[in-house]
Amino acid sequence: MYGHQNAGRLPAALPQFMAEGDGCRVRDVDGNDYIDFMCSYGPIILGHRHPVVDAAALDQQLRADCQNGPGEVMVELAERLVDVVDHADWAIFSKNGTDATTTCVTVARATTERRKVLVAEGAYHGAAPWCTPIINGVVPDDRAHLLHYQFNDLDSADKAASVAGDDLAAIVVSPFRHDARHEQELVDPNFARGLRSICDGAGAALILDDVRCGFRMAYGGSWEPIGVAPDLSAWSKAIANGYPLAAVLGNERFRAGAEKIYVTGSFWFSAAAMAAGLATVDTLGSESALAKIERAGARLRDGLAAQARGHGVEIRQTGPPQMPLLTFAGDDEKFTLASEWTDVAARRGAYFHPWHNWFLSAAHTDADIDEALLATDEAFAAVRKALDHR
Repeated sequence: MYGHQNAGRLPAALPQFMAEGDGCRVRDVDGNDYIDFMCSYGPIILGHRHPVVDAAALDQQLRADCQNGPGEVMVELAERLVDVVDHADWAIFSKNGTDATTTCVTVARATTERRKVLVAEGAYHGAAPWCTPIINGVVPDDRAHLLHYQFNDLDSADKAASVAGDDLAAIVVSPFRHDARHEQELVDPNFARGLRSICDGAGAALILDDVRCGFRMAYGGSWEPIGVAPDLSAWSKAIANGYPLAAVLGNERFRAGAEKIYVTGSFWFSAAAMAAGLATVDTLGSESALAKIERAGARLRDGLAAQARGHGVEIRQTGPPQMPLLTFAGDDEKFTLASEWTDVAARRGAYFHPWHNWFLSAAHTDADIDEALLATDEAFAAVRKALDHR
């Protein structure tokens, strides 16, 4: 769902209003239960109603939440994130992913005193005028200094950087291509290293938009496993297991720029969400949560592949197992086959999405995956029937 644009855009069986959640299960207002493979579109990484996270948030809420200034938990969380994320020397907190990506761009421009920003064609970096995918109400001036490149195409990034010349402030990039309505594409490490080289040569900021992927791909940042460190990174979604929080993490070079910009919000100092964030980060580090998530995703992927073969349905599964996407060969631009599959799965108690990547959590057990696969087997049968009647 997208802001005020409701779930009426989705298959009929997907509920528009939710009532409660527990672990990897959610219930809608009509009392229907689902195994949740969207995890609130990413924020739920440990599971709904996680006792440690909720206890930390409630304890802080009862003592003090929104005050005249930040609580000490903000300092504790900043220090913990700097310890965990190798490229980080400081942190700024806000509420949403759009806050974080926009602040990254602002810090980059303040530091470099330049204007041009490179973004991948079709990439999603939030809902502000400079990056929203829906341009109603947006004027050309809002995007006057954006230049585009193709993800995983270093030549196109080089060309865009050449156009920017000595006015290049930053390159913004997602950890992997996860554009809605498109198959996902993992990053080529050489492409990531190439972007790092372009930024180093130009004195520009490499900004990693880790809003969607942060903590699901790797504990220390999504590009940590390939050894490419951004200058600035944007975080939100899973950072506090569902509590409203976002962060910008940056290295020492960009500290002065961060100190002199003006960003604020009435609720940005809210301490309860920061307490939840601290508990989430600590729990992720102590419970092998990321390994659990990856195993659950791999089990789901293997099961779906076997079912598709069994029903003679050609599918593509793209992206990492923690954040998978399933598409159907020969599907139309309305995702008719994917919508039929999603609708039937939902009616059988498994909540997926037809054209947005899914999310696994540490609460998904083998038993949960196997139960969901009973629903998806019926969904594949429905797709096979639809194909036979074309």
